[in-house]
Amino acid sequence: MATMLANYCRAEGYSTFIAHDGQEALDLFARVNPDMILLDVMMPKLDGYTVCSKIRKESTVPIVMITARSEDADKILGLDIGADDYVVKPFSMKEVMARIRSIFRRIDAIHTRPIVLSELIVDPTDMSVSIFATRIDVTKKEYDLMYQLASYPNHVFTRAALLEACWGMDYQGEDRTVDAHIKRLRSKLDQIEHPSFDIKTIWGVGYKLEVTHETRKHNQ
Repeated sequence: MATMLANYCRAEGYSTFIAHDGQEALDLFARVNPDMILLDVMMPKLDGYTVCSKIRKESTVPIVMITARSEDADKILGLDIGADDYVVKPFSMKEVMARIRSIFRRIDAIHTRPIVLSELIVDPTDMSVSIFATRIDVTKKEYDLMYQLASYPNHVFTRAALLEACWGMDYQGEDRTVDAHIKRLRSKLDQIEHPSFDIKTIWGVGYKLEVTHETRKHNQ
């Protein structure tokens, strides 16, 4: 089922990764930072509900649960722990793709709104980064990194995940490219005091945007 879904998604133009059990799914999520997760309820090691709950504690990534259980109680459980949608087996691939496209349309609408994290504003409408309403002069890649980090405050990104998100899967350069861009981005941000957030290095792993005060994400 996983391979069939992956092949169909690839045919529709999406890049895919496959995990064969719940623990592998968590490991893959941490490494890849996907744009969406199709999560089977019945998996070895950790079931889909457990995986969904763990992911939802640190990310708002869209999750579609896939199950053979059609009872309302099972659907409610999945939605209550953070799933965005629910697909019951047997299903058609066209139905799954329609649900995926619907979720991405909602995400696109959200991503046109500024991300506000205390004094930090990351605005996709003009690709700007501001601190206390003072605009920071950033390059396109620096903006991309800032947007990715700000979209998931306090989430640790590996260098590989940031490379894929900001440079694309086909990028063949060194992952130290991320380090160089982060260094320049930090230097620009540090021109203005920003007590509520900081880009932290997680040694041996990557980076996170550490936010210490209450935040509002995707300001209306």
